[in-house]
Amino acid sequence: MIMRASLMKILRLGIKELYGLKSDVIMLLLIVYAFTVAIYAVSTGAKFDVENAAVAVVDDDHSALSTRLRDALMKPIFKPAVEIAANEVDTAMDSGRFVFVVEIPTNFERDVLADKHPVVQVDIDATAMSQAGNGASFIQTILLNEVATAFPAKMKTSPLDVVVRAKFNPNLESVWFTSVMQVINNITILSLILSGAALIREREHGTIEHLLVMPVKPFEIMLSKIWANGLVIVVAATLCLTIVVERLLGVTVNGSVPLFVLIAVLYLFSVTSLGILIATFTTSMAQFGLLVMPVMIVMMLLSGSMTPTESMPVWLQDIMLISPSTHFVALAQAVLYRGAGLDLIWGRMLILFGIGFCFFALSLARFRASLLNAG
Repeated sequence: MIMRASLMKILRLGIKELYGLKSDVIMLLLIVYAFTVAIYAVSTGAKFDVENAAVAVVDDDHSALSTRLRDALMKPIFKPAVEIAANEVDTAMDSGRFVFVVEIPTNFERDVLADKHPVVQVDIDATAMSQAGNGASFIQTILLNEVATAFPAKMKTSPLDVVVRAKFNPNLESVWFTSVMQVINNITILSLILSGAALIREREHGTIEHLLVMPVKPFEIMLSKIWANGLVIVVAATLCLTIVVERLLGVTVNGSVPLFVLIAVLYLFSVTSLGILIATFTTSMAQFGLLVMPVMIVMMLLSGSMTPTESMPVWLQDIMLISPSTHFVALAQAVLYRGAGLDLIWGRMLILFGIGFCFFALSLARFRASLLNAG
């Protein structure tokens, strides 16, 4: 009976939180924006692929082969190649007109036929490192393929045939990675903001005093805020994953969406507790915003959603293991990209739950102390 009464209190308090969120128009707009426009804009706008890159050709040979090489640099990877003179290269690249300049030397075709191994120089603006590296590889492949097609007898046969197959993202499209990782990052942002704002809202509206005179316990208040705000984020994230990511952006989700939802629930238990913990150190929404921003930035940048954790120093990798975002990103990638099942990820899910329990215990202790001070 005591357990049932406690659960009913948690349920009713959570419904109160939902009504409070419903009346907060700005917060509702933030949720809608974070899981619609923000996902689509970042996924389609922030690309690591080479697309419509500006390229120029210095053709000092003017042969059939050099013309063929120039014409092979075409959309969608490159813009139509522009022919320029050799003395224009430095000025054109300094002004940012071209990312790549291919310089074909004099007597290029004749030297190819004579087996003299002529050299084609490629000048690259490496300001954008990802585009520069990928674009250079594309240009090298295109040039070699065109020469091999034009003069197959001149290309020596290699005894080794390398076949590369890309799994989980066969076309190597950055939108497949960016869209899902942006959903994960937005879950982190909103989990911290909504849970912390719920506590700040109680103080600013003066309803914290009402809670003190009610027959409710601190852990019941905390759990109500966690499940109410977590429910909103889970529903919004699931709809975003199925409607925006899968249908609108055309990204293939290989794994189980219900399993991802279960992982998200465990993650939300951790992050909403962390949001409440941060809120207990502040007295206003402005203070909460200043304190929560660096936490969000660290959790997103060092979790593996933007850069691989393997590229970080070992000591930093070890520190980030205490962050729930690190485990959530690894679990989400395993499920949504690689189709991993519960049998492969249950151990990391237990770790995520353990981290959440620790955050909840710390938040509950701080929350109790803040209620005593308020009383």
